[in-house]
Amino acid sequence: MTTPRTGPRLIATDLDGTLLCSGGTVSGRTAAALAAAEAAGVQVVFVTGRPPRWMQQVSSHIGGHGVAICSNGGAVVDVRRGELLESFPLDAGTALDVVAALRAKLPGTAFAFEYPAGFAREPRYEVPMWGQNEDHPIGPAEELLGAGGPVHGLFKLLAKHPDLDPDKLLSEAREAAGHLAEITRSAPIPLLEISAPGVTKASTLARWCAGRGIDRSEVVAFGDMPNDLEMLAWAGTAYAVANAHPQVLAAVPLHTVSNEQDGVAAVLEQLIGR
Repeated sequence: MTTPRTGPRLIATDLDGTLLCSGGTVSGRTAAALAAAEAAGVQVVFVTGRPPRWMQQVSSHIGGHGVAICSNGGAVVDVRRGELLESFPLDAGTALDVVAALRAKLPGTAFAFEYPAGFAREPRYEVPMWGQNEDHPIGPAEELLGAGGPVHGLFKLLAKHPDLDPDKLLSEAREAAGHLAEITRSAPIPLLEISAPGVTKASTLARWCAGRGIDRSEVVAFGDMPNDLEMLAWAGTAYAVANAHPQVLAAVPLHTVSNEQDGVAAVLEQLIGR
């Protein structure tokens, strides 16, 4: 593996499929590498598609700043305090326009909504077994997003199709509604993640760095899926883990070993001289 010629000031890493092992755990080696980076004065920022409500399990590994960029750039959260610091919501009217466009182009698509108060979904949007007992609003998109509905400050619109190939789903969705919003994917299933126009991991990370006087050349980023591409292109140095999506592997010249082999930790150990 090749390392940058100058030391970074900030590490920006995706979580699932990149930093975390299967099951969403942080290995001992990775935890030690993150702590060593922080001790060396290198900030570590988690930049993830996860909503804020899914961040507590990694809160003990977050940097001294306590902050994560969530929902593909839609929210900046102080994880330890459970405080939303900044958000870049998708307008409800625009979200309904996206819903209409995807329903027309991709029949059978069902929708769900991540927002500051929690999660809501349409009846046909299936949730994992471990989430079926969670209390959340259920109804058609028009009711959930309407004036009297519960969804306000939408971080991310989710669109799930029952059987399309995930990459084909992304391509067709962008053709139908890419002019309305940012559309990407990070899951191995046909599930789209939709944000406000111009809102990506890269846009919010750039804003975070600018506020701290950190140039993009001083950032090292790690990722594995299409929702990481903008961030990996923006950062001065970028690595794809070996298990990354083929599109990511093709776009990013520097590669490390897989998430299961502690690929992020392997690079951090080189960068900080361990």
